Parts: sequence; C-alpha cells; structure tokens
Amino acid sequence: MALNNNDILKKLRVALKMRDDDIVEVLALVDFRISKGEIGNFCRSEDHPKFVKLKDQVLRNFLNGLIIYKRGPREDKRPKNQNPDKNK
Repeated sequence: MALNNNDILKKLRVALKMRDDDIVEVLALVDFRISKGEIGNFCRSEDHPKFVKLKDQVLRNFLNGLIIYKRGPREDKRPKNQNPDKNK
C-alpha cells in the first residue's frame, strides 16, 4: 500500500505531536496561508464527506516550513559581497 500526501501529513502530525495550530504556524513560515479547518479536512478519512486530497504544493511547503520550524532559518555562508561567478 502506497502512502499518499494525506497519509504523510497525518503520520508526521502524530510523530511530531503537532496540532492544527502548529501546522498553520509551520506553513506561515514559508508564507503559505491556510486555515485550521482546511488542515482538519486533510486529516479526515477518505470516506468522510469533507475529506480533501492534499496537493503536492501544500505538502512541499509544509516540509520546507518544518525545516525552518525545527532548525531555524538558513544562514548564508558566503560573504554578502562575494560573487560566485567571479571565482571561475
């Protein structure tokens, strides 16, 4: 049985002990706005009338936001004035 995007979100939500508020916060870190109700619809069973299939874009943004949420924002290691093409 293959996992779909909804299954991945549900499993990460349980494993990381996250609530809908936390998921909304994670998505906000990558400027992706979504409501708690929409998150709830993604986490319903497939036979529920309000079930919504989670699209790749939402899962991708959640995973990118999760990196920032857990590790903090990425630090650029290059000096600001250094041009990477100059060294070639």
